[in-house]
Amino acid sequence: MRNLQNLWAQSVSRRRAFRNLACFLAGSPLLRAQQDPFRDHSRVPGLSELKDAFDFEAVAYAKLPRYAYDYTSYGADSEFTLRRNREAFDWVELVPRRVADVGKIRTATEILGTKMDFPIMVAPSSGHGALHPDGELATHKGTTAASKTTMIVSNGASSGMDKIAAVGDGPLWFQLYPRENIDDDREQLERAQASGCKAVVVTIDQQISTAPYERTLHDRHISGRGTAPQRAGARRPARGPYGLTESRLWYEWKFFDQIRPFVKVPLLAKGIINPADAKKCLEHGIDGIYVSNHGGRSMDYGPSTIEMLPEIAAAVGGRVPILFDSGIRRGSDILKALALGASAVCLGRVPRWGLGAYGPEGVQRVLEIMQAELVQAMAATGRPSLDSIDKTLVRTDFA
Repeated sequence: MRNLQNLWAQSVSRRRAFRNLACFLAGSPLLRAQQDPFRDHSRVPGLSELKDAFDFEAVAYAKLPRYAYDYTSYGADSEFTLRRNREAFDWVELVPRRVADVGKIRTATEILGTKMDFPIMVAPSSGHGALHPDGELATHKGTTAASKTTMIVSNGASSGMDKIAAVGDGPLWFQLYPRENIDDDREQLERAQASGCKAVVVTIDQQISTAPYERTLHDRHISGRGTAPQRAGARRPARGPYGLTESRLWYEWKFFDQIRPFVKVPLLAKGIINPADAKKCLEHGIDGIYVSNHGGRSMDYGPSTIEMLPEIAAAVGGRVPILFDSGIRRGSDILKALALGASAVCLGRVPRWGLGAYGPEGVQRVLEIMQAELVQAMAATGRPSLDSIDKTLVRTDFA
């Protein structure tokens, strides 16, 4: 009997047996064989786990079809300007002011009659429908939830301005690509204003409408296997191996004079990168200047926008507000742009990552992160209000 008791005491318990079986199964190649080898089984993080804008790009990359991610990601040609837009922020140092009263940070502002809780807007970009089934409607829901951030709606939007306006009460502006037929421009502008847009932004930095910013198109064009598909409504045929169109080569400054009679809201010019053009804007009575190089998507080997911003601000001399975009990823980037002369900044790729990653909630969350980072940067540098931000806050080393 004693031998039986010893044998029982030394034998494997039921609990231990099940534990060993579970360990075997967990490591068994038989279980791996049940998984689909053609799918990525890595875990997508939850929205609350993302801490900065860069985190959203990785999730968008994992969840979006490759063409949708590529359209947002790519720049023109070698993407020198795309990279320089981002790298140039590293050449701007913040010089803090100590012992400042930053117990309350004030970020509210007003740009051309539009009141904002933060000097942050969503830049115009087309094709949100490729990022989320609801397209710009989802984006506007997110911008409205994020302290009613102003959204600039592209005239290449997946939905009409009236439908976008109906899903939220956040401010909307309208972006226009000029058409040579002024009646076409008038129709778009009047429809946008009837839908409640508070300002009109005219893009003038993409005269070549089929810029080769997609590497797949670049490969196809240079190999001679065909030209880019003709954009609907293009008035002149493409020519040359890169599908160059002439649909916007007619741009002249008098266009702003032509559309002014039927634009009853503030009018801005987007794509200014040269101080001489900024002065032209003032000569033609344009209400605001939008410093942008199209995020490096329109022309390559140009300077970054942050490098040119001080010169443009000096040329404008405070006579009209200056919007700014390209390369912004952090709240400290926003602070640098404000210090160098911007009245507000516009985010392009960042909210698109939020939309592609998590829909309206992603747009809201990524904007709220940028807002919080701006507040933190202002507090850390001793600048309690937007009025206290000036060029003494930064030291630049532009190459």
